[in-house]
Amino acid sequence: MLSIKDLEVYYGVINAIKGISFEVNTGEIVTLIGANGAGKTTILQTLSGLIKPRNGSINYQGENLLSIDPHNIVRKGIAHVPEGRRIFPNMTVEDNLELGGYILSDKEAISNGLERAYKSFPRLEERRKQLAGTLSGGEQQMLAIGRALMTSPKIVLMDEPSMGLAPILVAEIFDIIKRVNEQGTTVLLVEQNANMALSIANRAYVLETGQIVTSGDAKDLMNNDDIRKAYLGG
Repeated sequence: MLSIKDLEVYYGVINAIKGISFEVNTGEIVTLIGANGAGKTTILQTLSGLIKPRNGSINYQGENLLSIDPHNIVRKGIAHVPEGRRIFPNMTVEDNLELGGYILSDKEAISNGLERAYKSFPRLEERRKQLAGTLSGGEQQMLAIGRALMTSPKIVLMDEPSMGLAPILVAEIFDIIKRVNEQGTTVLLVEQNANMALSIANRAYVLETGQIVTSGDAKDLMNNDDIRKAYLGG
């Protein structure tokens, strides 16, 4: 579905992503794990067209994404849940969701998108006229995910969805990610909480300073002593 080959990204003279290659197959949850500064967010922003790589290729369903503008990448069926949620705090929940459906062509499609969002996240329906900035952290993350799902994407890129959330809310967000996947959406997940990420993923890639140092079945990596010591607290 998504194939990345020899991707290199620079910030000025700094080589942030150093020729990485990986793939995401239809229906999978694939996770990228690694410490702060490993390059995980940069990879997602490059896939979304927000950053242009110096070298490499991004192939999505047989099409080269590097020549496509970000708003048209969304039209291809790729949605992005950014790090820090990036909701619009002074707009209502419903207005935030409708913005997520900006590429939809008619009111019926937007209405259907809202119906799906509210079915998936009943709390958002309860708060649909509330300013998004007054939601709890967990509710804001639900809103960010619901906004990304407005267009029924084929794949959703999720950047640190558990960041800043209490443990009980982290578990709830990861249950939501599993449910999104079970309903037919492929997920590429960037996450510092390696335990939780590996517990729901099919496969994983481990990044260190812009390079993939190991990869494999997520459950195998959970039982890998080196990975456990480096990323799983023992």
